[in-house]
Amino acid sequence: MAVNLTLLSWVLLRVLNCLFLNVQLHRGQMKMVGEAAQTGSPLVFLSTHKSLLDGILLPFVLLSQGLGVLRVAWDSHACSPALRALLRNLGGLFLPPEANLSLDSSEGVLARAVVQAAMEQLLVSGQPLLIFLEEPPGVPGPRLSALGQAWLGLVVQAVQVGTVSDAMLVPVAITYDLVPDTSCDMHQASGPLGLWRGALAVLWRLRSCWGCLRRVCVRVHLAQPFSLQQEYTINARSCWGGRRTLEHLLQPVVLGQCTIVPDTEKEQEWTPTTGLLLAFKEEDQLLVRRLSRHILHASVASSAVMSTAIMATLLLFKHQKGVVLSQLLGEFSWLTEETLLRGFDVGFSGQLRCLVQHTLSLLRAHVILLRVHRGDLVVVPRPGPGLMHLARLSAELLPAFLSEAVGACAVRGLLAGRVPPEGPWELQGIELLGQSELHRQILLLLHLLPQDLLLLQPCQSSYCYCQEVLDRLIQCGLLVAEETPGSRPACDTGRQRLSAKLLWKPSGDFTDSDSDDFEEVEGRYFRLSQQSRCPDFFLFLCRLLSPLLKAFAQAAAFLHQGQLPDTEAGYTEQLFQFFQATAQEEGIFEYADPNLAVSAVWTFRDLGVLQQMPSPAGSQLHLSPAFASRDNQDKLEQFIRQFICN
Repeated sequence: MAVNLTLLSWVLLRVLNCLFLNVQLHRGQMKMVGEAAQTGSPLVFLSTHKSLLDGILLPFVLLSQGLGVLRVAWDSHACSPALRALLRNLGGLFLPPEANLSLDSSEGVLARAVVQAAMEQLLVSGQPLLIFLEEPPGVPGPRLSALGQAWLGLVVQAVQVGTVSDAMLVPVAITYDLVPDTSCDMHQASGPLGLWRGALAVLWRLRSCWGCLRRVCVRVHLAQPFSLQQEYTINARSCWGGRRTLEHLLQPVVLGQCTIVPDTEKEQEWTPTTGLLLAFKEEDQLLVRRLSRHILHASVASSAVMSTAIMATLLLFKHQKGVVLSQLLGEFSWLTEETLLRGFDVGFSGQLRCLVQHTLSLLRAHVILLRVHRGDLVVVPRPGPGLMHLARLSAELLPAFLSEAVGACAVRGLLAGRVPPEGPWELQGIELLGQSELHRQILLLLHLLPQDLLLLQPCQSSYCYCQEVLDRLIQCGLLVAEETPGSRPACDTGRQRLSAKLLWKPSGDFTDSDSDDFEEVEGRYFRLSQQSRCPDFFLFLCRLLSPLLKAFAQAAAFLHQGQLPDTEAGYTEQLFQFFQATAQEEGIFEYADPNLAVSAVWTFRDLGVLQQMPSPAGSQLHLSPAFASRDNQDKLEQFIRQFICN
């Protein structure tokens, strides 16, 4: 048996080596997962989702490392009946459509009971399970998968009823330096994936290998496993606080009716709740949604940054007009080092020049190489819709710099009303920035940005994240502390006066209101650093969020042109066509993305700009009375544009 398993592992590794240039997996992480398997609790792998090949690649990789055969939870809508039958014979799991019927449907009740019993039997048997928490790329909609949450809910339910005492959850991240073209075509195709199309995909990948065309690298990351019962469920409910809608949090500030920004968690659930999850108690539904966001945050934080993401970011946000290869080599090395300094791994290694040349070969459909005097090369991003592809690749790098990017855009918003955006850096550096002002501005931007982008941990308060953003800006050298007259020197190490309320508070009983007890916060001020590298770095950080913020600003400008009432899908298509037309006029294509159009419509719906109302033809979007006037529409656009640095 051991010989057969070794032979099978050898064959699987050779197959993967034929399909990809390399598949990287950290041995230390495998050892960590192996130790978690020794606890006796079933392993549940919860993964990001970058391609339809993930469901084949991950089980192959983990089986080759001796973890056994994974049961994969597949989306039945993505597969043809013939492919579903094949995958089911190989151990695949499919949710029956009856499970999503209404709660009072007898067929729905029976289907959910059968699925729950099957999940309990699977967990008791100790077989490892793979669930995808993300929707596959190219599918407009929420980032968190409704199907993934439903499967995770079944695991949580099995632990709560005591079928198994616990389950070990393993966050997984899979990254490609270039997602195979075949998988992108699969997402855009109208029908489900069948055996014939799947065979063609494999043949195409083999042809690419034999012809040495665009052979890609894959990196699989396994984050620290944790106990569902002991490390999450018992402690999770203790940090739940009140939540308020985006309309209550932000609309009064946008319209100038209020200046106070509530420091409260935003209630924003874009992932629809399936019938399977609706059968749970409301408290358990919230537990599953928070748990899925917590795990996806851990997966993204542990994922590797690939060379194509770094190259796309440099070309899109620093060198849209072109860059000499010798300069690009230095900046590629710089951005790689900055990524590593922020605790993120990279999925590449080797000689710098060879690495950059390989990356450019992968991106050759989206760049132009021009040979100039003395044999040097100039790399120019190909103008047009290809910039949108670079924007999608660059989004893989955003998590590494997200805190600094939020902070830089918040500083830009704070300075927008004081100095001209095109003014010299020295002029902007004169302005004093109060800590309370910075916290307010960061909080405004946090409320505006979608939860799917931020992936804030549910146990982290907004105040703590604001302070983390500010700390990051100081650490990277963009902000320097300024000693104002009468304030305690920044280097004073003397005893700081704390209120008696804080001194005698029991350990672990700190809340968001504790920030008010630090009276010295109001007296802290900062300036923008005048180091020579800071202007370019500040602009670079601001531009990382520019595709999303520009999409929101264009959506605000479109309000007086859009044809309402309309269905949500119809209005989203209107907005996307407007994005495309504006991109053609301005030559800026990075925000002309259907996913950004969906995010803009849903954010405006949550903000109370658009209202969903029933009609005989179905639910339709209307422009809310609060934003019916052109004046208030302009206020919304100006509010968003304050964070954009051109």
